[in-house]
Amino acid sequence: MRSNRSRVFGLTWLSYAVYYFGRKSFPVVKATLETSFGIGRPALALIDTAYLATYAVGQFSMGWLGDRIGARRLIAWGMLGSSAVCLAFGFSSAALVFAVLFGLNGLFQATGWSGNVKAMGEAYGPKERGAVMGLWTTCFQVGPLAATAMAAYLLKHSGWRAAFLYPAACVGVVGVAVWLLLPERKREASTVEGRASRAAAASTALKNPIVWLLGLSYFGMKLIRYCIDFWQPYYLERALGYAKDDAAYFSTAFQFGGIFGSIAIGWISDRWFSDRRGAVAMVSTALLALSLLLYSVVGPLGRIEGALALALVGFFLFGPDALISGVAAQDMGGPLATATVAGFINGCGSVGAIAQGLVVVTVSEKFGWGAVFQVLMGLAAFSSVALAAVWRLQRRAGAAAPGSA
Repeated sequence: MRSNRSRVFGLTWLSYAVYYFGRKSFPVVKATLETSFGIGRPALALIDTAYLATYAVGQFSMGWLGDRIGARRLIAWGMLGSSAVCLAFGFSSAALVFAVLFGLNGLFQATGWSGNVKAMGEAYGPKERGAVMGLWTTCFQVGPLAATAMAAYLLKHSGWRAAFLYPAACVGVVGVAVWLLLPERKREASTVEGRASRAAAASTALKNPIVWLLGLSYFGMKLIRYCIDFWQPYYLERALGYAKDDAAYFSTAFQFGGIFGSIAIGWISDRWFSDRRGAVAMVSTALLALSLLLYSVVGPLGRIEGALALALVGFFLFGPDALISGVAAQDMGGPLATATVAGFINGCGSVGAIAQGLVVVTVSEKFGWGAVFQVLMGLAAFSSVALAAVWRLQRRAGAAAPGSA
């Protein structure tokens, strides 16, 4: 029913947006923790890495689990777990404890993407997915915007602990709402036939070379995204001299650009390139490389110029991101393996994201921040080449389903 579809859209959109309340506080308070507790840049990167390593492992396992227990349970349990560990983080004071807690948070946060993409895949069909998922994936631009703004406000007015405690409470409340209200298709989990069908569907999807190419391209794209997500406020504060709250606010230009990119590129792919989505993603990632070059040049020149250039980076990153990690997983996984494929593609990206701390810290300390942006440009070009191979396979197959990237 239409009302059920609307409820699925609204609850899953809210859910994934609010997941970011459990992960964006740490980037905002990094500089404060460095000053307050003497936690150096390598230790801060290690905390990031602990989160990203468990998040990557969780993507592969939670996707598999989601196809077996259903989206509602997976999302609700994940949000409640994330809420609990973020509350504990806000009451802690030691770098080692921070790393352990943020690592646990990565496992719980890994439930979000595969669970929500599965729920949306059950509610909407292939012909509308480009536009619908383009609109829906604004959740992972609006979410970071709202989470960063809340954390920045709380940091300035109530201290860094409040920047964890209040967002954690929001995550828990939405987790309860998902448990109580999210509609879900009836599953055949208890039957031998149902388990065999899901296993066969997952095996077939994961043997498809396009799925692996999409994972490879997402490796590069997510590494870019997490370098910016995790270090942009730090870069603005330490390298460009912004005040801590201004650094947090101006860093959100990345997500603002991403909102428009997800909607526009998703709509374009449905309107003119429904059987060649790989081509759209390929061109977008090539333009992403150019926009990174532009930002590296104009970012230090002024705040308005920098914000506009950063928004352009977000536009050309989040658009193909939505096509690859959302629409592709739904089309290629089908009703029985959507969460598995979503977890695989996002897991490949998360493996890349693990390296964000090593890339940023090593390159910035040895060669300067300009070299960091050069590395990100190279990663964008790498992703574009992988997507060119997807496009080639699309044309060879001559079918729309494999090209739903």
